[in-house]
Amino acid sequence: MMFKKHLKSLLVLAFSLFVVLFSTSLIAQEKAADTNIEAKKEEEPTLKPSDLIMEHIMDNHEFHIAEINGQVIAIPLPVILYSQQKGVSVFMSSKFEHGKAIYNGYTLSEKGVIEAEDKSEQVFDFSLTRNVVQMILALALLVYLVIGAAKKYQNGGVKVAPTGFQNALEPIITFIRDEVGKSNLGHKYERYMPYLLTVFFFILINNIIGLIPGTANVTGNIAFTLVLAVISLLVILFSTNGHFWLHIFWPPGVPFLVKFILIPVELLGVFIKPAALMIRLFANMVAGHIVITCFILLIFIFGAMSNVAGWGFSPVSIAFTVFIYFIEILVAFIQAFIFTNLTAVFIGQAIEGAHDEAHH
Repeated sequence: MMFKKHLKSLLVLAFSLFVVLFSTSLIAQEKAADTNIEAKKEEEPTLKPSDLIMEHIMDNHEFHIAEINGQVIAIPLPVILYSQQKGVSVFMSSKFEHGKAIYNGYTLSEKGVIEAEDKSEQVFDFSLTRNVVQMILALALLVYLVIGAAKKYQNGGVKVAPTGFQNALEPIITFIRDEVGKSNLGHKYERYMPYLLTVFFFILINNIIGLIPGTANVTGNIAFTLVLAVISLLVILFSTNGHFWLHIFWPPGVPFLVKFILIPVELLGVFIKPAALMIRLFANMVAGHIVITCFILLIFIFGAMSNVAGWGFSPVSIAFTVFIYFIEILVAFIQAFIFTNLTAVFIGQAIEGAHDEAHH
């Protein structure tokens, strides 16, 4: 009996030691695993879709092409700064090393804004950003194409059949003239055709170039559409006559008390119409680029969860991206036409006289 009691005690002691040692080993392994996971999280950069989307649609000081193994491939652009302390500073954006370096006391923030290390220093940025450079290139391309077509007409006249790009340009010009100019401006259409054609082709070229990977989404920049809207507003205002302003400040055929409600509405409408042009073009072009970027980012989001999910969703994402891309090509033409057509409509309302109203 005594032997059995001692044997049981030894077994209990051995079992207790085994449990203590095994549990200690498990805890140590669990801590090591947690440490490895945290180390991997620190090593692996986290994917931030919102930052990537904003980087794509916002202006920048370089044309970002790709990033391979941490090496950024980009085309730097000139940086032109002025401050009272340092005067004019001109250098290439590559000096910032994509925001990692400080040059001449200036830094490039994550939002693409150049700031001075000395917070008391006021900096004026006149840099040639990618939006500015791309607009200049688009303008140069527009001038080259139009002058080339004009020279062919000058040399051959209207009796010679158009060739090359002239053959593609002529139907578009004829369409804008007949469906936008004549239908909205009547016999005064020729006066406004240079502006309408310039606006249409300038927006169209920027829309098309913006679909090339690595380029800027110029028409998706609110400052760009704002300037176009202001120019259209000035053209509309300089085209007005007394009949137009009479309808604004004293609408005919309206009860006296209702006039005091209608006058502010009509006056606001003069500025709301160009604002609608601005927001319409901006929103449509930004939305398309965001959708395309989101479909591409879905591959990496699913890949971060599982390699199988990432590779499995890739064909679906690529198919939708290609589909939306072709839709965006169509939208590029549609938005250029809508902006031009509505501009012509608003100009037509401004130049419409009393005799025209009676005729209609």
